Amino acid sequence: MKTIEIIVSPKGETTVTTKGYTGSSCKEASKFIEQALGQRTEERLTAEFHQQHQAHQEAQQRQ
Repeated sequence: MKTIEIIVSPKGETTVTTKGYTGSSCKEASKFIEQALGQRTEERLTAEFHQQHQAHQEAQQRQ
């Protein structure tokens, strides 16, 4: 199941976490939320992002 989780701290800081997305599809899915919240201060990519990217690179190398 694909989920976008938004956590707002008591100080008003927000954290956006995507779950169930692979590769860069997570960035596309959460793009509208990030635009609404304003400037990003930090980005941490999940293992799912890197797995899809790595699999794509390996497939290209085999060709």
